[in-house]
Amino acid sequence: METEIRFTHRSLVERSKSGDRTAQYQLYELYVDAMYNVSMRFLGIKEDAEDIVQDSFVDAFKNLEKFKYESTFGSWLKRIVINKSINHLKVKRIPLTTIDNHEYHLTDEVEYEKVDTINMFKVKSGIEKLPVGYRQIINLYLIEGYDHNEISDVLGITISTSKSQYHRAKKKLVEIINTL
Repeated sequence: METEIRFTHRSLVERSKSGDRTAQYQLYELYVDAMYNVSMRFLGIKEDAEDIVQDSFVDAFKNLEKFKYESTFGSWLKRIVINKSINHLKVKRIPLTTIDNHEYHLTDEVEYEKVDTINMFKVKSGIEKLPVGYRQIINLYLIEGYDHNEISDVLGITISTSKSQYHRAKKKLVEIINTL
């Protein structure tokens, strides 16, 4: 099954590698909405997310020879979108890891039981209200499925920093959700 998934769009990828614009457009159409949603979760600004997605597709098509089917095309493209989104935030000098001194630093324990009864709208809304640094960790860990080793590589932080910031971000998210 996994092999089948990896090769689902192989003919489109292979035709795109040889410069077939129609195949490239078909790949674009298959993935543009999902990649836009990924970028929006990180950036929160429509125009920035659109720019990142466009740049990501351009880079992906320029570097298709590097794609070796070790993952799905969608996973490979999503990694490009995530990296470009994070780099965009770094260029804008939005801190990703300096949240220890942030106004949202929590000292009180938060009850997690109340989260079970909330709906997805509240979760999405809560994530959007998180400070950028917290939102990054939550998106990478919970939404994108990265582990703390991968997060530390992507953000250039230690594994223990990733874990502690995830813990703080999760507490803050629960606190926000409980007020919605």
